[in-house]
Amino acid sequence: MRNGSKHLAATLVRATTSLCALCSLWLKASLAALAFSAAALAISPDEQLDDPELEARARAISKELRCIICQSQSIDESNVSLAQDLRLLVRERLVAGDTDEEVVDYIVDRYGDYVRLSPAVGGRTLLLWGAPALFLLLGAGVVYLVVRQAARAPLDEDDDEPLPGTESRA
Repeated sequence: MRNGSKHLAATLVRATTSLCALCSLWLKASLAALAFSAAALAISPDEQLDDPELEARARAISKELRCIICQSQSIDESNVSLAQDLRLLVRERLVAGDTDEEVVDYIVDRYGDYVRLSPAVGGRTLLLWGAPALFLLLGAGVVYLVVRQAARAPLDEDDDEPLPGTESRA
């Protein structure tokens, strides 16, 4: 009887684990599908241009520009009204004959460099792009100095006292 209950318990544990894994997989798939469908629904059909080439350029530009309200989404992904206005503005500028660069420059002039998802390397953003390398070099310099200092420190061999935490427990 005891052996049978162990087998039953093991079977229940395996079934529960499999069910949890299946639920987790289903949840991840559902969230991924929701994320992709939300991005696809952000652009309404009345926003799209008739010319497929211009529409492709508009989508590419929209993916480079940050939604100022959402901050972590491009205007291509966002559903807020400001993002819709910016998408329409991008399309208006393209229909007017602006190049992709002119459209982005026009919007950056109105909203600042922050509107770019990847800010251009320039005078005002040089520190932003250079700071990680600067901190990495600074950290490497500190590590070098600490290791060098430790290597120069004299070793006390006549010290008979054990180091803290290394006392024998005899």
